[in-house]
Amino acid sequence: MGTINSKTIVFVTGAFVTHQGWENWKIYFENLGYTCILEPWPNKAGNPAELRAKQPNDTELAGLRYLEVVEHYANIIKKLPEKPILIGHSLGGLTVQLLLQRNLGVAAIAIHSVPPKGVLSFEFSFIKSLWNPFGLFSSTRKTYLMSFKDWQYTFTNGMSYEEQKDAYLKNAIPESRKALRDPLSNDGKIDFSKPHPPLLFISGSTDHIMPASLNYKNYKSYKHKGSVTDYKVFEGKNHFVLGLPSWKDEADYASNWIKNN
Repeated sequence: MGTINSKTIVFVTGAFVTHQGWENWKIYFENLGYTCILEPWPNKAGNPAELRAKQPNDTELAGLRYLEVVEHYANIIKKLPEKPILIGHSLGGLTVQLLLQRNLGVAAIAIHSVPPKGVLSFEFSFIKSLWNPFGLFSSTRKTYLMSFKDWQYTFTNGMSYEEQKDAYLKNAIPESRKALRDPLSNDGKIDFSKPHPPLLFISGSTDHIMPASLNYKNYKSYKHKGSVTDYKVFEGKNHFVLGLPSWKDEADYASNWIKNN
């Protein structure tokens, strides 16, 4: 038995998608005796169809900044009776890295994580996947909704058309371009030399938007010798990892990692 003794988990969603994508994980960990907290980002409550209907004129969401997202989860955590285990996907992965840095968790698992400031990839798939979402010449006064064509390449590559379409309708929601760009600044900065609780990175070999090589670079950036930092790559997993039929591969690995640390 390890030293991670919390029985509370906070799930943190990434960009572009509903928080409801964690439902299988929530049920899985509740069946193991954990109390699971699953809350959406600010201005993202509601089902995907309702949120998409507001595109592109949801001014409240368009104005959302990334630090507001981080503080939103920090405030949720501060109200809990114990420090939780933090599990985040994509931009939620970076968020749990930042929350762990602030000592707001007993451990964290970053799944296909967005990298902190200064950790970069020059892989073509990474640049292609982010070019339209970042929209460097586009207005930040309107929200961004990933097109189905971009979704096919960025999230669900390797899946059948029917699976891709179903995943898009059930998960894709509008996004704040400001929140997407902010992590490039000091809002996304990690002190890699600072001691931290146990941290696990999980990546997928076929992820286009957050390549495994980038996740590995993120993992290797942590320098404190006395802190536990682990890395695991799963073959054949794209960025839609939470919703794949094989989602339990990562959930099993995560639960075992928690038990053994």
